Amino acid sequence: MWTPLELDGLPWIVLATEKGVSRIIMPNETLQDWGGWIARVAPGVELIEDEQTINHTGITEWLTSYFAGEKVAFKADIPLDLIGTAFQQQVWTELGRVPYGETRTYGDVASAIGRPSAVRAVGAANGANPIPILLPCHRIIGANRKLTGFRGGLDMKRRLLDIEQIEGVSDGGHARFRF
Repeated sequence: MWTPLELDGLPWIVLATEKGVSRIIMPNETLQDWGGWIARVAPGVELIEDEQTINHTGITEWLTSYFAGEKVAFKADIPLDLIGTAFQQQVWTELGRVPYGETRTYGDVASAIGRPSAVRAVGAANGANPIPILLPCHRIIGANRKLTGFRGGLDMKRRLLDIEQIEGVSDGGHARFRF
């Protein structure tokens, strides 16, 4: 199921399975962009628009609060259905531990999951994060405190950091990496 949302004046889409929220599609993407992924993880399933069921998960209220500038923490009671490898799941779990208003580097995340040499793999898993904002991949920055790739683009990453009033992160990262 899916539902469109307008957040911060931009169009977003939330996808969910019967188990929970499975993906947040950013404004620079469309539902059609994710058609291949949907066909791969849920072959033969027809997507049905279902605003009520997705709202019932709590994700809509949480995202609305976030974009209103409220200091919101990760909510463990929002049901998730994260589809990814065991390594990706480890990284995504660690993303959920990064507090509102704080940043970590890819190296910090790699060390936190007990894989300090897996910095690039952490970057790839971060880029594959299906639930951006709730699992705050935007809070992960380069070791040089510069913005680095983000699936929503560096302007969106900067916007999310600004919402949280995170300072000390400079531009000049790799815009070509959209993860």
